[in-house]
Amino acid sequence: MRRTGTTRRGALTATGAFAVGAVLAGCGGDTDDTGSGRKGSAHSGARTAADGTSSVRTEKALRTSASRTTATLLAGYEHVLTAHPSTATALTPLRDAVRAHLKAVTPGAAPALGTARSRAAGPAAAVKELAAAERAAADAYTALLLEAPGELARLLASVAAACSAHAYLLTELAKETPA
Repeated sequence: MRRTGTTRRGALTATGAFAVGAVLAGCGGDTDDTGSGRKGSAHSGARTAADGTSSVRTEKALRTSASRTTATLLAGYEHVLTAHPSTATALTPLRDAVRAHLKAVTPGAAPALGTARSRAAGPAAAVKELAAAERAAADAYTALLLEAPGELARLLASVAAACSAHAYLLTELAKETPA
């Protein structure tokens, strides 16, 4: 294996820093709309109850969206592993991680894995497509972070960072995979 300018440790450090930044950006102060910082009025109590109901609905919708993204990604891994068995050694640990992500973000029963068809003729091109799918998934999770409440935001940031690391590893694997 030839050395590149970017090491695996450097890539994981960068994605970890990205995740921490995303989590910290999601953390904010807990003051009311007047900016006085006082809490406890009847209006703020009613607003908190309404926000709690809305937050539960929002969290469920965000988890559903994230689980669809993850199920599509997992279907892509399954298709590539079936079509190109020579990639199994390298792709199986990544697929298993995506399966764990699906379990973590799914609000209830796991969604059906749709059909993901690769247009790639060879294993190297199929791995490149998986890398692109991982980058797209990382972008989707990052976009969901803007609306997610605290704990879900941390989970989505972690999954987005993992997808970024997977995309890097798959890009390097594609360079080493025979066409």
